Amino acid sequence: MQPHVVVLTGAGASADSGVRTFRDAGGTWEGHDVLQVATPEGWRRDRRLVWSFYQARRAQLREVEPNAAHVALVRLERELEAAGHGFTLVSQNVDDLHRRAGSTVIEMHGNLARLRCERCGATVEDRDHVDPEVFVPCDACGHDALRPDVVWFGELPFGLDEIERALRRCTHFAAIGTSGQVYPAAGLLEAARAGGARTWVNALEAPANLHPDDRFLPGRAGEVVPGWVDGLLADLAGR
Repeated sequence: MQPHVVVLTGAGASADSGVRTFRDAGGTWEGHDVLQVATPEGWRRDRRLVWSFYQARRAQLREVEPNAAHVALVRLERELEAAGHGFTLVSQNVDDLHRRAGSTVIEMHGNLARLRCERCGATVEDRDHVDPEVFVPCDACGHDALRPDVVWFGELPFGLDEIERALRRCTHFAAIGTSGQVYPAAGLLEAARAGGARTWVNALEAPANLHPDDRFLPGRAGEVVPGWVDGLLADLAGR
């Protein structure tokens, strides 16, 4: 079977870049209940509150850069493709660090650097407008306020069909920096394992969905992932 590597990344993959987590242990972010600022209902109820919340997060993108884990995954993609192998990168993160590093990535929870019109569906890449008081209108249809192109609670993740196709071909799977608690992303590890793929899990602590058949790689992604990439590429080269 032709090797096809699937990698899923979560918040831990961006932690070494200084990206703050979405919410604290109490379920709040900067004092807001996530249901107020991360649901379609919250947007309809108070667009200005939700907009200012996400504008603060979008502004943070200017302060962070890809780390060693992002760079290593770019190298993995390029070397696998050069060898004729398959590669799919899936991210739960809504920062744009994978793209900025040079990866091709399925952003299943969207991307903060992109805005979307809820009326006509048009999207626009916009990392520059971070004013919390000024909405961005849609150039395509004239709607008065674009929303962040991210997946809110109660909405379907992006790219599920493409992810499913990749899992059917998957021979090697790695979950990097994920909690193993957010579905459907948390189910990808189990699906890959059930399909016979070799599986690795990197996190500071064992995530909720870790299985005895998974090889656990404890530590920070920026420190662990480059070595894992080296080992995987050497292993595949020696097949």
